[in-house]
Amino acid sequence: MREALVRRPTRADPCQRCEDGCSYIFDGVPAEAWRELRVRMRPMDLAAGETVFHEGMPAFGLYIVCRGKVKVAKHTRPSHSQILKLLGPGEILGEKTLFDRETYTCYAKALGPSRLMFVPREDFLAFVRSYPDVALRLVEKLSREVKVFGDKLVEITSRSAKERVARVLVELYRAFGQKTAEGLDVGVELPRAELAEMAGVSTETAIRVLSDLKERAIIALDGPRIVILKEENMNHLANPFRTFLRENLA
Repeated sequence: MREALVRRPTRADPCQRCEDGCSYIFDGVPAEAWRELRVRMRPMDLAAGETVFHEGMPAFGLYIVCRGKVKVAKHTRPSHSQILKLLGPGEILGEKTLFDRETYTCYAKALGPSRLMFVPREDFLAFVRSYPDVALRLVEKLSREVKVFGDKLVEITSRSAKERVARVLVELYRAFGQKTAEGLDVGVELPRAELAEMAGVSTETAIRVLSDLKERAIIALDGPRIVILKEENMNHLANPFRTFLRENLA
């Protein structure tokens, strides 16, 4: 897939018509300072499957997801990868390499038509120096992710495939889903291989687990669409790890 090009910055406000809001790390920033940061942002429009950045690519700044969904994943072996998290509108990526000035240790790819804003590193660091509360929230976010990935490591080594797949479905619903007349639509239509990557199981195992949950009428399957029919049963399978996928949780 071709990598998306970053447009040159313009003086127009790229966030003027945003309806989703931005990351909580920017809470409390004065309106004038926020406007100044926004004019330094460079818009990126991506089609499904286009890459935001590659694993091993030099890191040059911070990205903010404005529309669509982006997966962050790491190659584990040829033709295989592990999805680390999914991001939606308002969330940031690339923050882990802002300070060490090294290369990306994972890659990011759009799951569907998406728009992101790119902020060059030096522009963002100058902004953080002026507003240290943003830096504190960024540290808080990074600390929480360290805990989450620690739990994820324990989960992969000690929990059954069924528990891991169930947990992914529950967290997808919490992050992106919605209640429908049929049940709880998880909100993301992932190929079975990508769902397997998120759960840390083989594609064949993920398919087998989904089939079993369907036979037990815990979920309904309609192609890539998944609906949770029995929330209590699914929550019982999914406990107790912190493996949430979004940063802006209430």
